[in-house]
Amino acid sequence: MSKVLVTGGAGFIGSHLVDHLIEQRGDEVVVLDDLSGGFRDNVNPRAEFVEGSIVDHKLVDRLFADHAFSTVYHLAAYAAEGLSHFIKRFNHTNNLIGSINLINAAVNTSVNCFVFTSSIAVYGAGQVPLTEDTLPQPEDSYGIAKYAVEQELKVSQEMFGLDYVIFRPHNVYGPRQNLGDRYRNVVGIFMNRLMQKEALQVFGDGEQMRAFTCIDDVIPAMASAPEVPAARNQVFNVGADQPHTVKDLAQAVMHAMDKQGTIEHVEARNEVKLAWSDHSRLKEAFGPQPQTPLSQGLSTMAAWAKTHGIRSSQDFEHIEIKKNLPPSWRKATKD
Repeated sequence: MSKVLVTGGAGFIGSHLVDHLIEQRGDEVVVLDDLSGGFRDNVNPRAEFVEGSIVDHKLVDRLFADHAFSTVYHLAAYAAEGLSHFIKRFNHTNNLIGSINLINAAVNTSVNCFVFTSSIAVYGAGQVPLTEDTLPQPEDSYGIAKYAVEQELKVSQEMFGLDYVIFRPHNVYGPRQNLGDRYRNVVGIFMNRLMQKEALQVFGDGEQMRAFTCIDDVIPAMASAPEVPAARNQVFNVGADQPHTVKDLAQAVMHAMDKQGTIEHVEARNEVKLAWSDHSRLKEAFGPQPQTPLSQGLSTMAAWAKTHGIRSSQDFEHIEIKKNLPPSWRKATKD
């Protein structure tokens, strides 16, 4: 039995990972989460829950001193790529500085392996499908912070011997996704709006292409990473192979929810048009990976969403830059 830390373990991906670690692997899990985007009810009752932020370096240091963690799974982040342009200080404080606090503590307490959930946002625009050999050129503050953490892990391994595994997932959806977050997780946003009989807002022409990934398809590799020798100190794309347009996704969500809605095209925002990944490297190290068809994954999430019910969308209250803020966000934000 290993004792592991999962940051962001009350969130969407993190809570599913915690369940897998406890129920499939028998690990002893400590969850650190500030509940800014997750929910206490998501946390497996067999995990030890600590409410707090990774930005609080004193709390982080105490937690690592009190527990002999063999592994850290770092998933805590505010993953709103488009919004990150307008909340640079908030983004880098939470997504970069908070990560540095964890890396410092991991080095100081001789953690065996640090598993980091990065993002394909590090790539920016490039030839698709994106491969791990693609030169990262992030185009938003979120991707910049994620790539900086990747670089910090690389130099920390070289300097201090802290082994790591980095995953770059993309467009993950499924039960427990925060339906009330209006800035990220398009599947959840669409389902929540449908239940409220509101139009599905699509930025621009809706021809943006993404490979929408069922949560069940990313957890097994992430959980097993520390015990896969070929994964040590490597970077892996993880997710679905088949891309779809956002416009087609909207139709697929309506079908899964069995609700006919309308699509409202709003002003295009600054975002990468085409982004999906190649997963050959992952398959070489971890073996064949599950690939849930979009219709099946959406059906499972739709059943959960209907039971879960409508969630009010909270506005981000502390926009730092309002210049060029998309109109559909500007009218909902507060000074």
